Amino acid sequence: MKPVLKLAASCAIAVAAFAAPSFAALKVDTKAPDFSAPAYLAGKPFTFSLADALKKGPVVLYFFPAAHTPGCNLEAHLFSEAIDDFKAQHATVIGVTAGNTSELAAFSKETEHCGGKFPVAADPGAKIAKQYDAILSQKPEWSNRTSYVIAPSGNIAHVYSDLNPNMHVKETLDAVKALPAPAH
Repeated sequence: MKPVLKLAASCAIAVAAFAAPSFAALKVDTKAPDFSAPAYLAGKPFTFSLADALKKGPVVLYFFPAAHTPGCNLEAHLFSEAIDDFKAQHATVIGVTAGNTSELAAFSKETEHCGGKFPVAADPGAKIAKQYDAILSQKPEWSNRTSYVIAPSGNIAHVYSDLNPNMHVKETLDAVKALPAPAH
């Protein structure tokens, strides 16, 4: 095989491996691990608590590899565009990352990303991502692109894992809409 063809084949294999979807191990109907994490909303720091958020309704917990990277920028922007649809369902959206955590304050307020519409939380050492089996296999110190919908009961209602950011909002919003209406 010619060197150029070998290089092209190697590159194609590497791209396919990186782009291939990863599937989270946490299954629907299992209890979501509880956590608290340092977070930012519109640049302001606070502590995000999953238990507190679940008291208000379902939680869309989406893991992303790193702030200020192309796919993560797009995913955050897509969630910010759809935030009113999630709020209409009484759902809390929280992005969590182990990558570029020092940039989260800025990332949370920039209009081309979160736009101050939902919080993002830091996961130093990917401890939360490990609990949710959302580790990027190619870079284990970063989170994978995995989204969970957690019902108010604390059980996982939906899991979607794909490095392509384009379908995470649709997948999670459809899952939130499919949850049973809360009893009054």
